[in-house]
Amino acid sequence: MSKLLERISSGATLISDGATGTYLQDHGLEPGGCPEHFNVTHPEVVEGLAGAYAAAGSDMVETNSFGGSRYMLKKYGFEDQVAAYNRLAAERARAGAAGKFVLGSIGPTGEFLEPSGTATEAEMYDAFVEQVRGLAAGGGDGFCIETMSDIGETVLAIRAAKDVTDLPVIATMTFDLGKRGYFTMMGVTPGDAARQLDEAGADVVGSNCGIAIEQMIEIIAAMRSATEKPILTHVNAGIPTIVKGEIVYPDTPEHMASLMGDLVSAGADVVGGCCGSGPDHIRAFVKAIRG
Repeated sequence: MSKLLERISSGATLISDGATGTYLQDHGLEPGGCPEHFNVTHPEVVEGLAGAYAAAGSDMVETNSFGGSRYMLKKYGFEDQVAAYNRLAAERARAGAAGKFVLGSIGPTGEFLEPSGTATEAEMYDAFVEQVRGLAAGGGDGFCIETMSDIGETVLAIRAAKDVTDLPVIATMTFDLGKRGYFTMMGVTPGDAARQLDEAGADVVGSNCGIAIEQMIEIIAAMRSATEKPILTHVNAGIPTIVKGEIVYPDTPEHMASLMGDLVSAGADVVGGCCGSGPDHIRAFVKAIRG
């Protein structure tokens, strides 16, 4: 068992990091810009991102590679830089957060598999393999496949990571609350997600983004009832609203921290923040969980 999985399975609640995009935008990333390109042009910012979360108390930090697949980088004309950008993402995180675990962030490709879309399973699998290899080459300790809505795509990403590395794989999906309960955009429930991610070989399952912490507690409880695998969650700082033309996330570090005990009791083994969260949120989580 890897050191990362040993820590996650130790029984102690671990603290992950917070949002990447929010931090980068606060440090010069233009709206519509390519976050992964910052690994090349603004190394000090990307290393500072990891360092800020490490200083706040995170046990693990994610790489700046959420949109690092060939499909996503093609939108910016960087599709030939997949290996380099992902390798640099892992190296920057390692440099900024020495002594912490580094998770290679892998987000959705933005494409739909056939027959709903045009991407074949082989093409999408190859795209994930390419990204996985870059992150592994940069020294990542594991992978966090996140913000997924389609089980088929998520399973391909898990397979890619398992086929070409021996590193642990975390897989999380994003749910919305509708009249019939919680579902991903593609109609997957939290319980079904937990079971299918478990069966696909994910070492850790979970949920991130999409909703506020009150709803995430319910989602994690549903996932816990469906799997014995460790569970990770990255929670938004509430549901955003537009105030004077600016996106505002309403949940303060103190509010989220006050519900950390409930989130852990629901079944979370690793907790962290997602959109709208920052180092202050992580600092509050650490205080709430560890005193």
